[in-house]
Amino acid sequence: MGCHFMPKSSGNQVPAADRRFAAFISYSHANAESAALLQRRLERYRLPPQVAAEKGERNRAIGRIFRDREDLAAAPSLTDAIKEALAASDALIVICSPAAKASRWVAEEIALFRQINPGRPVLAALVDGEPADALPDALTEGGLEPLAADLRKAGDGWSLGFLKIVAGIAGVQLDSLVQRDAQRRVRRVTWITLAAVSAMLVMAVMTSFAIQARNEAARQRASAEGLVEYMLTDLRTKLKGVNRLDVMEGVNERAMAHYRQQGDLASLPADSLEQRARILLAMGEDDQSRDKSDIALAKFEEAHRTTAALLAREPSNSQRIFAHAQSEYWVGYAAFRANQPDKTMQHFLEYKRLADRLVALEPEKADWHREVGYANGNLCTQYLTEPLDADAAVRFCKLALGNVRRFIAARPQDPSGRIDLANRHAWLSDALFEAGAIDEAWSHRQQQLALLDAAVKADPRNADYRLHWAQFYIAVAKFPQTRSNVEASREAYRKARSYLDALLAGDPENEVIRSYRSKLDNAYRFLT
Repeated sequence: MGCHFMPKSSGNQVPAADRRFAAFISYSHANAESAALLQRRLERYRLPPQVAAEKGERNRAIGRIFRDREDLAAAPSLTDAIKEALAASDALIVICSPAAKASRWVAEEIALFRQINPGRPVLAALVDGEPADALPDALTEGGLEPLAADLRKAGDGWSLGFLKIVAGIAGVQLDSLVQRDAQRRVRRVTWITLAAVSAMLVMAVMTSFAIQARNEAARQRASAEGLVEYMLTDLRTKLKGVNRLDVMEGVNERAMAHYRQQGDLASLPADSLEQRARILLAMGEDDQSRDKSDIALAKFEEAHRTTAALLAREPSNSQRIFAHAQSEYWVGYAAFRANQPDKTMQHFLEYKRLADRLVALEPEKADWHREVGYANGNLCTQYLTEPLDADAAVRFCKLALGNVRRFIAARPQDPSGRIDLANRHAWLSDALFEAGAIDEAWSHRQQQLALLDAAVKADPRNADYRLHWAQFYIAVAKFPQTRSNVEASREAYRKARSYLDALLAGDPENEVIRSYRSKLDNAYRFLT
């Protein structure tokens, strides 16, 4: 009949009037799971020490959250119990959904809370449906606007939405909580890295002791390389997302130490050699971002020799083709950065040939179509350099855009596909601009911005997404549409500059970010 539920407490019950609650959760039975999850997270949450100190609070806990009427079994009546709990609550949280909007109990609780506590905050937590169908009428009655948090994946998501609710209850700035939460995440990822490195050392020691027993050595190698695979994929993605690839230097070196301890590389299985080549490419990519081009090229070329030899042994193995395609790309990219057009084109064309072969072998595999998109995009980029061939650039950029759209059609939930699509719109815009199709080029830039806005909204602390965002503002400076709106352009410049400064503060040695900041300043110098 009602819609407020809270865990049972042990021992004698204490009347609600004799205790305080940080918040009262009002909800429909249909949203009991969401209400329970929110209660647990709020009662476990601790304000960051700096935020609590600024409030002058010693106790960092949010406090007790009222949710379940069963916690009030000793109360004389349900109506009295609810009134007492509402009166004793510092805030009201309404779990909003179509079911909540249809519940008269939720409506009565909202009205009663506002009557008893007219100055206390009312927070709306949207978990299901659209706002028009989910917010109870009592929330907005009389023109009132509650503080709202959209917990849906399509909205703020649980992480950001939860922090909005905490900020509303605690009476602190959301930005302070978001910044401290980001710092907590960086510390957590750093500890994960240290744990991974420690585990790698343990694996290396265990392997050295077991090397005499062939089967045991093989088992240890498989275990260690499973950890290496984690470093190359999940861990690297997490560190890149928080702009901490500098931490990867030590991780990569530990991974390479594992292979040095194996002795003669020629005795390693093909999969182990291929994984070592992938580490070399990752290390070279990091060196390139720190303007260590010669060191990066040496690693790219060593990886290239390895993957070429493996492909020669198994010319129809799609994994070997893919691995060598990556080596071709990175050697070509190093040549592109060194302004060596002939060498760049040689490797980019070979990369495309290998990508096309992957699709021919496994046409149903979405990843291979994206790989062809990368290859066509590389050729588009090369044709935009000297000597410029704008028509060829447009042709290859349009092919790349189609390839990525095919990938997204097959893998619509993959967030990386949206970023790839944004990049393809960006390069096609540049090609069209050089071809003189200014309005069409501007249209593709706007499509790029829409995709980047969505990506940043879904993951606002992702450093890689913010770098793409800053690149957008560099590119649009040349458009007449930008130059005709100076005030908006100045605001765009300040926003992009702040993103790049924040990224550089997290990774001061990153020459790529430094270069983008310099390009941004040059692009917008006419505004200052």
